[in-house]
Amino acid sequence: MAGKQDLKDTILVADDDLDILALVTRHLRTTGATILEASDGEEALRVAKEKKPALLVLDVMMPGMSGWEVCRAIREDASLKDTGVIMLTGIGERLNEMTSPLYGADEYIDKPFDLTDLEKRVRKVLAARK
Repeated sequence: MAGKQDLKDTILVADDDLDILALVTRHLRTTGATILEASDGEEALRVAKEKKPALLVLDVMMPGMSGWEVCRAIREDASLKDTGVIMLTGIGERLNEMTSPLYGADEYIDKPFDLTDLEKRVRKVLAARK
């Protein structure tokens, strides 16, 4: 992506679908961001509290804690108040649109998704949170 500034931020991607986790991680690494990974909600929350990423890209439906529960926990943690959250889900566009903002998500994107669209939303949320 010529002309785009490299991201210097740390992004945590959490998805229990390892193919999607790998796809999103691989693409976001091309932005220059440091990428952390988690494969369930509890791990995502633990890593977020330890590493304080600038942004989380969270799948909604994960074993244990859902992405929405992780998002709510992030919003309730003062040390993570500046952390952006993008919900990534295949539960259905209307449900995602209505529910993700209730948990404090900055953005949401539905599966299947376009990686370019995801990157635009990542850049938008990071810029808004600075």
